[in-house]
Amino acid sequence: MTRNPPSFPKPGSRIAVIGATGSGKTTLAQRLGDILVLPVIELDALHWMPSWTEKPWPEIRAELDPMTRQDRWITDGNYSQVRDLIWPRADTIIWLEYPFLFIFLRLFIRTLKRVFLKVELWNGNRERFRENFLSRDSLFVWLVTSRSKHKKNYPLAFQEPQHAHLQVLRFTHPRQTERWLKTLRQST
Repeated sequence: MTRNPPSFPKPGSRIAVIGATGSGKTTLAQRLGDILVLPVIELDALHWMPSWTEKPWPEIRAELDPMTRQDRWITDGNYSQVRDLIWPRADTIIWLEYPFLFIFLRLFIRTLKRVFLKVELWNGNRERFRENFLSRDSLFVWLVTSRSKHKKNYPLAFQEPQHAHLQVLRFTHPRQTERWLKTLRQST
């Protein structure tokens, strides 16, 4: 069952944070990790090698498998190639399903900052203007194409029998997320 605020319960200790690119998955996972004292597994950090080279999926799976066999963790990301290592072992899914315009603007500002401040991401990678603003492979194109798929497919996936054990917390606005985090912080 997917719940909406304000009745969100406390999450479990094996949490998957999902949502569109730019929705704030990594930031939320890190904040939750601090509040709940849980290690964060950043899937992008496993996926991207230097020079934006993609690590082969068998290698990623070999790294991720023992991590998600632990009793306590948070993952952030939507990689369907490793969902079978995460969702069956998770007890909580946190889905950030924010309005498109909000995510688009957040992604735009985040990407501009990363490009102009030359922020180092995973394994020495840095975002570049051309690839992010003038390319068919840009995060903005990915946002437009993937968000509607997630919106359609996630509710169906949550209803599958193998996911019946999951507590799904669906946030539709950052204010809801902030209120929940505040309550969570006060209760721990």
